[in-house]
Amino acid sequence: MPHIWGVRTTWRTVGDGEFFCPGCGGGRSYLRRIGRHRFALLGIPLLPRGTAETVVECAACRTCFRTDVLGHPTTTRFSAMLRDAVHTVALAVLAVLAVLAAGNEGIDGSGTALTIELHEVLDPLAPHLAPAGSEDIRLQGARIALADGPYTPSEHQTLAAVGRALLLSHADTERLLAIAARTPS
Repeated sequence: MPHIWGVRTTWRTVGDGEFFCPGCGGGRSYLRRIGRHRFALLGIPLLPRGTAETVVECAACRTCFRTDVLGHPTTTRFSAMLRDAVHTVALAVLAVLAVLAAGNEGIDGSGTALTIELHEVLDPLAPHLAPAGSEDIRLQGARIALADGPYTPSEHQTLAAVGRALLLSHADTERLLAIAARTPS
């Protein structure tokens, strides 16, 4: 027997886009929906009873999530961010090597355009990386720096900046530098 009265939520779509769906585990389309609670009589919504929290509904699995789920990059965007991070770290270390090869003392790793660029690329990615992913990017940079011999002070400063941008502690960064120096490439 159906309910004679109760509270029912009616939904209105106010936007759409693409997001990473935690339910499906991939990049999906979504609808941003606003809800209103209404007193219902015989299944018909009649009187307003307040608003419901705005939700994001996955178009594929129809699961609803809080809007903070939109802060996680899609699979496609995450792949692009990761590719950009690897390229930027490699280029930063190679830039230091080029400056040293040109006979200059090196690059100040704490306040240069290089450090700013590292942070611009790595800061948005770092919260979404697993610790092993952060360490792997850092180790790749360290291996490039070791291609011409032991770390120079400028290479060490640049790799420390990479570690900070990837949210690695100073101790973890030093540990990874030591691991890379001991590991044959």
